[in-house]
Amino acid sequence: MELSDALRTTGAVREFTDEPVEDRTVYEILETARFAPSGGNRQGWRAILVQDPQVRLGLRDLYLPGWDEYLAMSKAGLVPWAPITDREAEQRALRAAGSVPHGGFAERLHEVPVMIVVLADLRVLAAADRDLDRYTLVGGGSIYPFVWSVLLAAREHGLAGVPTTMLTRSEPAARELLGVPDDYAVAALLALGHPVRQPKRLRRAAVEDFTTRDRFDGPEFTA
Repeated sequence: MELSDALRTTGAVREFTDEPVEDRTVYEILETARFAPSGGNRQGWRAILVQDPQVRLGLRDLYLPGWDEYLAMSKAGLVPWAPITDREAEQRALRAAGSVPHGGFAERLHEVPVMIVVLADLRVLAAADRDLDRYTLVGGGSIYPFVWSVLLAAREHGLAGVPTTMLTRSEPAARELLGVPDDYAVAALLALGHPVRQPKRLRRAAVEDFTTRDRFDGPEFTA
């Protein structure tokens, strides 16, 4: 597959067949993804391949409350946990959490063929925005390219998946379940497998919709 085709068709997949994925395949995916860029080449990620059925169930149970909150806020027309949002409306929505049926991926999370928890070593992230009076996100630039590289590498093996950050809503309990030291943050949970359907046409905003010349309010950039 051409790289441009892979970039245009690697979407979020949450439905998998029952076909298992061999450990060797997972190893090869991680072997490729490890070349992802990171600040100072410090490679501050750690990956936990979760195969124990009870640990998987435990992670599913930690995942569901956050998913309930996500659904409740989405139903209220909010972007869940947006750094800039109507906090009062958010609290009203959260009081309804648990009343929205979820099902699907969230309830069957423990059944995904491959489950990888990606951690970030907080001691090695060059978070240049750490002391700004706003939400910090720069440190993720040293972790999420690795997550994306896992998804791209999976395509070569006919696999697909989705990274989800919902587990961070229960991070202390997740760290305890997985034996993770306090120096590490839960960055993502990756679910991989053989897709029931492989995305072929992804919908995204046009370049002109998000790119301007010289200033935020400058003219749109076109070809």
